[in-house]
Amino acid sequence: MDIFDYSPRKKPTFYYIGTSTYKSSIMKVFPKWAEYLDLGDPDFIGIDCKVHDSPEVYRKIVEFMKKDSLSLGALITTHKLDLYEASRDLFDMVGSYTELLGELSCISKIEGKLWAHAKDPITSGLSYEAFIPKNHWKKSGAEIFIIGAGGASLALTTYLMQILSPENYPSTIYVSNRSIPRLDMMRKIHAQINPGIKMEYLHHPNPIQNDEIANRLKPGSLIINGTGLGKDLPGSPLTDKAEFPLNGYAWDYNYRGELSFLRQAKAQQKTKNLDVEDGWVYFLHGWTRVIAEVFHVEIPTSGPKFEIISDIAKKAK
Repeated sequence: MDIFDYSPRKKPTFYYIGTSTYKSSIMKVFPKWAEYLDLGDPDFIGIDCKVHDSPEVYRKIVEFMKKDSLSLGALITTHKLDLYEASRDLFDMVGSYTELLGELSCISKIEGKLWAHAKDPITSGLSYEAFIPKNHWKKSGAEIFIIGAGGASLALTTYLMQILSPENYPSTIYVSNRSIPRLDMMRKIHAQINPGIKMEYLHHPNPIQNDEIANRLKPGSLIINGTGLGKDLPGSPLTDKAEFPLNGYAWDYNYRGELSFLRQAKAQQKTKNLDVEDGWVYFLHGWTRVIAEVFHVEIPTSGPKFEIISDIAKKAK
């Protein structure tokens, strides 16, 4: 799907590379953020590519951004692995997370050099820290169950393996997925960075298998919906018979859609004393960390200004 206008930009431009970018609420949100953050009225352009598009399409986009002086950078969704695989030789500099994970979520320019960044370990970590208490695993001895082995789940486990101190490891991190290749890739990357956290990788094509893990988690444990179920596709990775952990945490990476997993968690919120979180804060960090990188500005990750950024997005979307 190569319908992008490759004409030189007439003003500073920021891009969103995805699959249906102009249907996204960010097209309304970003101009309001740009005004609040005083970014100088940049253009904001969506670039839609097919899922697993041809390497030639990805390379042409990156080559254009590299050569066009007013193309400042981009946020990438969906195509993080494919775009980097097709165009890695075009980048002058590559961030450490990009090297480790083999993907990029952000393109920026620093002193004329084209950079590839993988921001997800940072953004998932900030989102995690927003609601999981400090030293929670040390105090509780609880576990983490991540359903879905996609990029966001890999990013979060990467963050945890690099940031948690040994006395604050969860007793076990379980990761389940409906297919095996993603689990194998995660296991391979973890082998390079895991400092000693106990991991279990589970091939679970059936939600009932996820119920079995959820039902035996220790009190205080965290369950994450790291799948597209409830947003891109209907349903939940758990059945309605699943039991959430007492005094535990339920986190859905999604914030829009039917959100069946959140419904299931909220149904048990009072009886299990659950802390239930959706993906809104993750969405905010995902975009603001990239904007900060591309425009070379400081954007807080918490506090009053961050709350204003959140309120602007809620009103604009």
